[in-house]
Amino acid sequence: MPLEIDSQIFRSVVWTIVPESVDLDSQGWRDLNGVVEDLLRDRPENLHRQLSLFLGLIQWLPVLRFGQSFTSLNQANRTRVLAYLQNHPIQKVRVGFWGLRTLVLAGYYGRADAARSIRYAASPLGWEAVR
Repeated sequence: MPLEIDSQIFRSVVWTIVPESVDLDSQGWRDLNGVVEDLLRDRPENLHRQLSLFLGLIQWLPVLRFGQSFTSLNQANRTRVLAYLQNHPIQKVRVGFWGLRTLVLAGYYGRADAARSIRYAASPLGWEAVR
């Protein structure tokens, strides 16, 4: 992950969005982070700062409602926090959440092990490869 992204917060977000990720070993996390790094590599530095800021918001926003940071919450309350952001009345917050969610899903399912586990076999031939 880029240095400005807190890995503990990011992991908690990943565990919440993709509960199966709790079973990832250290290599799985390296692979997931590698996919995310590849996706962010050519993105503007401004986007990296916004992502870091958004993760900070996710970490401390729950203190107002639950009296605990995001990483200290149980799975159910973490899910509530992310659902709130997903459906937030401010569009920029929703866009931030969906961007983060996309990174999480791409990171998890973009790993070679995940592709094999769901029998994903992309081919440049597209649907012709199935025939």
